[in-house]
Amino acid sequence: MQQARFPRQWPRTRHCLCLLALLLTTGAGAAASSPDQTQVVAMIDAGQFQAAAAAVEKALDQPGLSASQRRALKFQIERMRRIRLDFSLTGEELQARIRKQIPDLTAAEFDRWNAHGLLESMQIDGQTRYFNRAAGNLFRLSAEARARRADPKPFSGSPLESLNAHHVAVRDTALREHSSSVLPQRFRITQTLTVDADAVPAGKTVRAWIPWPRHISGQQEQIRYIASEPAAHTIAPESALQRTVYLEKTAQAGQPTVFKASYEVTISARWFAIDPDKVVPAKITPELKPFVSERAPHVVFTEPMRVLSHQIVGDETNPWRIAQKLFAYVDAIPWAGAREYSTISNISDYARRAGHADCGQQTLLLITLLRMNGIPARWQSGMMFSDSGYWNLHDWGQLYIAPYGWIPMDVTFGRLDSDDPQLAGFYLGGLDGWRIAFNDDYSRPFVPAKQHFRSETVDLQRGEAEWDGGNLYFNQWSYDFSWQKMAASKSGP
Repeated sequence: MQQARFPRQWPRTRHCLCLLALLLTTGAGAAASSPDQTQVVAMIDAGQFQAAAAAVEKALDQPGLSASQRRALKFQIERMRRIRLDFSLTGEELQARIRKQIPDLTAAEFDRWNAHGLLESMQIDGQTRYFNRAAGNLFRLSAEARARRADPKPFSGSPLESLNAHHVAVRDTALREHSSSVLPQRFRITQTLTVDADAVPAGKTVRAWIPWPRHISGQQEQIRYIASEPAAHTIAPESALQRTVYLEKTAQAGQPTVFKASYEVTISARWFAIDPDKVVPAKITPELKPFVSERAPHVVFTEPMRVLSHQIVGDETNPWRIAQKLFAYVDAIPWAGAREYSTISNISDYARRAGHADCGQQTLLLITLLRMNGIPARWQSGMMFSDSGYWNLHDWGQLYIAPYGWIPMDVTFGRLDSDDPQLAGFYLGGLDGWRIAFNDDYSRPFVPAKQHFRSETVDLQRGEAEWDGGNLYFNQWSYDFSWQKMAASKSGP
């Protein structure tokens, strides 16, 4: 098992990248950074929050700052608030949480796990603060801790993370029908976003963005609006890579503000029979060039990343076999619950260093490594669900393999337990038919745009909400996802 490492101060080479992330993901534009902004980011990454707050106030008093520079500086204050929410536990509070599963936890055990980096923490103004999901993550990262766990039940997850009849049916149908898009299913889906009562003053307008699917040929098609609450709505155009339905409602005193959107969509499973001997390097056209390029801050070809890539790939030149090696490496990184993406300077580098990662972090690391090797790769994310009633947020991606074109990859579901190589490798070139994609990229603008900072600056799965007084963060609202399987439709409305 890889042991996590959490450095107390990020390398200085990350500071400008983190600032660029804030400029891009908060809608501020790609303005040039000032020395003050770079210093503020450095202070926050080093846990010097009081000094950073004072520096922001001083910088904002300077004349000549652009609107985007001001916005980026102000986001630093918000980022510190979010980091404090994520790193909310003292050592005593974390030990109390662990003792719910290990009543006789010893100080020596806690100290050893902490020294090994298994309990994610951050120094904030000289105080050690622990990640609020550190207790649960410990049992995922440490076999020793799992063995001491009072509850022996396995961790819950999607039924599709283990080989089952659906995977076999997808593969067999694809081979029989000579098609990479099979087993279409029609669903009626309802998504709900509920703002807490009195989170917004009565009489004020609450604005909400609920994720909405895009047409993806062979994957999700025949999307049809059914209803929304309120009825008035605006659906973003197909060109929006993070597509939403926009809704407005007036807050009522003592009542939650509920938004809903329902639609139908036909979802197909995917599977490609890849012959490595037929694979050739992709010709990088203008359309493919962005997908082999860096995109700061989360896809950056750093020297440590180059070293890692060479260690994994070696002298291999076949793009498919390179992809298989990179997939296997990232698949081996243990999954653990993640801090909010808006607080992380470089997500792929975080996954490289931390020794654990969630689905989006694993996906961004794999995208970075693939692109470094000249293999086009891009992001997808949305919701996974199953006929068992399970549903959850999920991130995955696609890679371009010539002459087959764009094919799916889900490195978090990873390799399945099968002696059949095609089934074992199902999720490199295959995709189950129980997921819906809301996003064909990360950190892309909404239509219509948010006025205030986004809660999630990278992904879009839960939704977003705000009012004139500011953004409504995740602790001020909840979300829900439900579905009904319907008869498949062969033609769109």
